[in-house]
Amino acid sequence: MNRLWFIVWAVVIWQVAAWAFAPAPSVAPQSFTPIGDRDFDEHEKYIADARESQRKGALAALDRPWSDRCGDARKQFISGLNEYYYHRQNQSERYPETYGPAGAGYIARQWLTADDRRIERLTQEAYAAGYLKPSDFDGMASKMVATVVHAERVNGRGCDA
Repeated sequence: MNRLWFIVWAVVIWQVAAWAFAPAPSVAPQSFTPIGDRDFDEHEKYIADARESQRKGALAALDRPWSDRCGDARKQFISGLNEYYYHRQNQSERYPETYGPAGAGYIARQWLTADDRRIERLTQEAYAAGYLKPSDFDGMASKMVATVVHAERVNGRGCDA
């Protein structure tokens, strides 16, 4: 009986050692299937509508009177922009991961509309006037806001005035 326990014990130890000291499996680099703009159409039906809705929400927030950017209304102002910049940053990171270089180029073009440029300009003006800062936004959105306002100088006092 002792020999049987010894053999079982030895097999268990051998299995644990083999598992613990086995080399990590090599992960093949991710290969991307070449995708053209037309190939994105099937995936983009619903996402394009969402992008348009996010633009409208951001423009509505930025079109609010300056006085609505402080106090109790501030939460709505920041929330409208947060939604837009969150999705913009998320898609800018995820499309290249999913679709490779074709995805990076495609999504960059999707966020270059006249409305997007207007949102960026108005965001820069609000930042320069002191009405917002990147830390007002959630993690992913704050990265994009920081990129948009990086060349701006704050010359106003915003809500502190």
